[in-house]
Amino acid sequence: MSFWEFANPRNFMQLSARVLPWLVGLTAVSLILGLGWGFFFTPDDYKQGATVKILFIHVPAAMMAINAWIMMLITSLIWVVRRHHVSALAARAAAPAGLVFTLIALVTGAFWGQPMWNTWWEWDPRLTSFLILCLFYLGYIALWSAIEDPDTAADLTAVLCVVGSVFALLSRYAVKFWNQGLHQDSTILKVGEKDPLDVAYYVPLVICILGFVLFFIMIVLLRTRMLIRARRLSVLQARERMA
Repeated sequence: MSFWEFANPRNFMQLSARVLPWLVGLTAVSLILGLGWGFFFTPDDYKQGATVKILFIHVPAAMMAINAWIMMLITSLIWVVRRHHVSALAARAAAPAGLVFTLIALVTGAFWGQPMWNTWWEWDPRLTSFLILCLFYLGYIALWSAIEDPDTAADLTAVLCVVGSVFALLSRYAVKFWNQGLHQDSTILKVGEKDPLDVAYYVPLVICILGFVLFFIMIVLLRTRMLIRARRLSVLQARERMA
């Protein structure tokens, strides 16, 4: 079966119905194992103490906040090029999850940064671009709600998604673009370099990241199914009014 056949709402509903039970189980196992291991079985850091354990929530949330927007960009472009309604609805379904991840990253980052930097907030390039990304999420969700015609809403939110992608990329690479600011560069992929992330934190963190990824996929599938059903219902109601 071609990948594009899953753009058919019926095929998507059938596939997602088979996948979701397994996805829910894997998500629960990953999150319980990763967070449980990270918060209860890892040692305190010699510099940061128990505060370091915020990374098991902050890092996966920040990664998913950025990747959720990138996923929205890809599915929005698929809608613009191929006019597949499932892709537009998937982008819409991902936005609330991406917003929640962004807010979690901002809040946990403040709690982590206060004892480390002695400030709750700094107009650091990465922090500022992340805050702007949060505002783009709010604008994206509001634009979908404000426009009655779903195809027009999908077109306009796709444009917004392209613009917002600049800040999604800045959120990821701001530390590399500007050699200033309080926020450090990523240490997850820097094993072997000076002061890498200790393996005691690395393994549970990777499991937490996996859990957040699976959780995001699960939420997108569930909300896309809900939006497909809502779209079908609106079509049926429109036909009844015309009859």
